Amino acid sequence: MQFNFLAILVAAIVPLIIGFIWYNPKVAGIAWMKASGMTEEKMKGSNVIMIFVLTIILSFLISFFMQFLTIHQFGASGMIGGDESHATPSYFAFMKEYGMVYRSFGHGALHGFLAVFFFVFPIFAINSMFERKSWKYVFINVTFWAITLMIMGGIICGWYAADGFNWVTQK
Repeated sequence: MQFNFLAILVAAIVPLIIGFIWYNPKVAGIAWMKASGMTEEKMKGSNVIMIFVLTIILSFLISFFMQFLTIHQFGASGMIGGDESHATPSYFAFMKEYGMVYRSFGHGALHGFLAVFFFVFPIFAINSMFERKSWKYVFINVTFWAITLMIMGGIICGWYAADGFNWVTQK
């Protein structure tokens, strides 16, 4: 299978966009600042450009991994080691029949939500308990990640279906 790097790049921008909206003082920004102990002075003393650059790089890593969570066909590709030159005719028949099954924005969003519920939330909650952060802090941040990963998953999973990109090599 080929990777859709355009979809991955577009999805990697989502955390910045949602972050600008979610952590705005008119949405959840003031509540987050109180719950996290963040102050205006701390925010002014940071290298914002470096934070944004690192955010894009780290978001790209998340976006790259999201395709494996949202696109079931990667499992079939993984069973042949990802190298279609070693695949049997049954693999190509399977991919021809099921290559675009469950390839939609909604399906990707569902898997984004599941990733948050079963992975992000527990990790965030455990860290926050040891850091003695409030549950309000946990839910503000986990809600951000739920919205973000649902959109990222939807973009990544639905992009192929939307543009009709044929990633199945016919023999």
